[in-house]
Amino acid sequence: MPPDSPPDYAYAIASSANRPLEAPPSYQHWQECTLEEESLPPPPAAGFLYSSTGNASSDDALRAHEFCDTFPLQPPEEPSAAVYRIVERNDLSPVQPPEFHGNLHIAQRGHWTGFTRFGSRDCLLTTNLPLYFSLVDSPRHTNKAKLIYFEVKLLGLGGRFNSRSIETSGFSIGYVAKPYPSWRSPGWERGSLGVFSDDGCRFVNDSWGGKSFTSEFREGETVGLGMAFRQSCERSRVDVTVFFTRDGQQVGTWDLAEERDAESGGTEGLEGDFDLYGAIGLFGMVEFDVQFNPAHWLWTPQENI
Repeated sequence: MPPDSPPDYAYAIASSANRPLEAPPSYQHWQECTLEEESLPPPPAAGFLYSSTGNASSDDALRAHEFCDTFPLQPPEEPSAAVYRIVERNDLSPVQPPEFHGNLHIAQRGHWTGFTRFGSRDCLLTTNLPLYFSLVDSPRHTNKAKLIYFEVKLLGLGGRFNSRSIETSGFSIGYVAKPYPSWRSPGWERGSLGVFSDDGCRFVNDSWGGKSFTSEFREGETVGLGMAFRQSCERSRVDVTVFFTRDGQQVGTWDLAEERDAESGGTEGLEGDFDLYGAIGLFGMVEFDVQFNPAHWLWTPQENI
């Protein structure tokens, strides 16, 4: 069975209908992007856990690896001035994949609220436009640092309003380069990183276990994840620092260079050479509130990250 085609840039989802894969349009036509709803086959009963309470199956993982082998990362494209202004205004919308079962609402510009329903499998929400455009934002082009960041308030996990339907649930916050399999959390496949609610582990291009980083997320807590890009002493390289916040306080950072060892997952897609999108991984029942507008962040941007 061929891997699912990437839903990004209005790709046709063609795996079951045998339709040809359409070429992605440019950023200039992002308003025209649509996603077809399509039923996926039920996951196998046997599961292989990649995070301590996750529900990802080994079939999901193999399908994702085949997807990544088939669809290489999209080369960066220079956005139009109009598209870049949209991102600067934080006017970002969620891309809802076929695997998402729940509700999403854009409360105001750059502010989303939503929830997933009982029994939801792993799925990925991303921004419709990159937060980081490689051809515009890279310090190699600008000689200036670039910071991307957003926050998510975790309103509920596992059905807090209905004790009869409480289930194991999880949330992750991260970034991805596209195309990315929409049934996988950020950090599990190439071109991605993420921090996970259930055990506080961080994942960078790593399907197999992640690294200890922080503690479990709490209901009612606001977490934030950012990436700071700076020109390296080596002109051919960009230094990248990843940082994590909880209720507005920075509580952890790491140098992306720590992940360059291929056995640790490597850093493909994350060192400033590809466009990067904000991403949220979800499974089970999760209630969340997402904020891209700096005026409403709990964290105050700092220059020394």
